[in-house]
Amino acid sequence: MVSNKNSLITALIEKGVKIPNPFSVEISEEVNIDLISSEDVTIHSGCKIFGKKTLIMQGVKLGSRSPVTIKNCQLGKNVELKGGYFEGSTFLDSANMGDGAEVREGCLLEEEANGAHTVGLKQTILFPFVTLGSIVNFCDILMAGGTNRRNHSEVGSSYIHFNYTPNQDKATASLIGDVAYGVMLNQPPIFLGGQGGIVGPSQIGYKTVIAAGVIYRGDCPQGHKLLMGKEPQKEDMDFYPGLYWSVKKRVINSIEYIANIITLRQWYLNVRSKFYQGSEMKKLLYEGAVEKLELIFNERIKRFKQLASKMEKSIELYKSIMGNKVSEELLYQKRELVDNIQKIENSFNECLSYSGDEKKKDEFLKNLDNTYKKTGNDYIKVIKNLNEHNLKVGTSWLLSIVEHTRNTLLKYLPSFV
Repeated sequence: MVSNKNSLITALIEKGVKIPNPFSVEISEEVNIDLISSEDVTIHSGCKIFGKKTLIMQGVKLGSRSPVTIKNCQLGKNVELKGGYFEGSTFLDSANMGDGAEVREGCLLEEEANGAHTVGLKQTILFPFVTLGSIVNFCDILMAGGTNRRNHSEVGSSYIHFNYTPNQDKATASLIGDVAYGVMLNQPPIFLGGQGGIVGPSQIGYKTVIAAGVIYRGDCPQGHKLLMGKEPQKEDMDFYPGLYWSVKKRVINSIEYIANIITLRQWYLNVRSKFYQGSEMKKLLYEGAVEKLELIFNERIKRFKQLASKMEKSIELYKSIMGNKVSEELLYQKRELVDNIQKIENSFNECLSYSGDEKKKDEFLKNLDNTYKKTGNDYIKVIKNLNEHNLKVGTSWLLSIVEHTRNTLLKYLPSFV
């Protein structure tokens, strides 16, 4: 008796998928083989494919170096996953990952974004061309910058984004670059030197280099810096679980990150959507990307609320330790956060539907449509063919979404301004 697993593999081979060693490949029953392209797709030995949301488009290569497991991932054209585990993530055209990768739920790798061997990602967004070296842990982060595969933002080998605190919170997502400028594919790259790390939440601007071996704990949103990580040596101090000695940076940077996710979602709804017409596979790839942005948004709200829920304990600890030396400003900040968290959550959800300055949006989309008609439906090519004025209008439109979100939230947190 032929098993259903074998029949699925046989059906894929018959439609043209290359499976050199079919008896070593596993495909679960819920996989819709109609969502696996027959054009130049190769599934090497030991690969496993799970999930009803799994999509594999033409030119995809799986497992060229070691077995690949994918579960509910959407893979665009010419994606190559050379070895590792991939779940609940979306890879746009020509993205690729090396051997030993672990890409967990909520990742979005845009065109030609890539990583070398042994890269760990979760809730990670990489804009086009961004390159990760080997042995990198890069969760809860958005990275942009660069103009093409020869001029791209890069993360050196053995790099870590520190996204978990001793107080067990993850309101720590970092912006390396941003959305409003980054999507225009005209910004200088960012370089994070190997054997280093960033302590989230952090903001790093374009044309920034963080020297190799540096653990960077600050912000440099203005960019154009070589950061050597030199900080005054701090003395050891007592640790009090649940006590936050400061919250402003964490809150401000979390708001900025969520505002950028909201902005990127609007970019997908208004701009990216134009490039995924004409086939069911293109539509599903696009929907997978939008789904990841919504998942990331919900995760960041959840983490923000968890941070706020810890402020009552922090206030009491702080008072008991500091006595009459307390900072009233810090107490106000913590109190505002915990007292207004429901209004803050509601405001985030309202901002999710704000599409920005209508006049600027309309002007940009009109210019985009004209360029689209001239150059075709290649996303990278269209964006690269927009003139300087069009790019500035588009950036201004997107910045209006970031600013609207920021201002809406900060009215509930006046002591943070």
